[in-house]
Amino acid sequence: MRRGERMNNPSAIPPQESSEGTIRRQALVEAAELLAKVLDTTVRIPGTSLYLGLDPLIGLIPGIGDVLANLIGTVILGMAARLEVPRIVIARMSLNLLINGVIGAIPILGDLFSVWFRSNSRNADLLRQAATQTARGTHADWSYVVGIIGGTVVLLLSLVAFVLWVAVSLWSRFAGIQ
Repeated sequence: MRRGERMNNPSAIPPQESSEGTIRRQALVEAAELLAKVLDTTVRIPGTSLYLGLDPLIGLIPGIGDVLANLIGTVILGMAARLEVPRIVIARMSLNLLINGVIGAIPILGDLFSVWFRSNSRNADLLRQAATQTARGTHADWSYVVGIIGGTVVLLLSLVAFVLWVAVSLWSRFAGIQ
């Protein structure tokens, strides 16, 4: 590889990376893209240009559907962590999941938002772009990633707890149980 070639070709393989490492990286990126396709764009809605995946369908399950869909989406975050993408990319990916999870919790409207927003496809695109960069993470980057993923999971689980609390509260009021 010539000296300036990598700057002109961002997908060029970094010289320190083995071909086995490159194949593993490519496999993780392709797995993330496949998962994103299954979650966001599996089936075309007849008569429209819109695609529907499992994310908005799972989101229709009252109370926990959106949380389950977003927890599945965090697998892409885990792949990003394994690929040691920059922390800012992990933060953007987490924010995409958070937006999808919070707005997705709104009945019906949130599911329509999930069809449009496609957080998993956005995250797979971010992952592919970041995976071609030559910069790699440090120990501090890994700590940050674990914190962000953990925080995302805690927020999603908190959302489930809140929805369950509201459901139990409403149920007890309507059933006359104090």
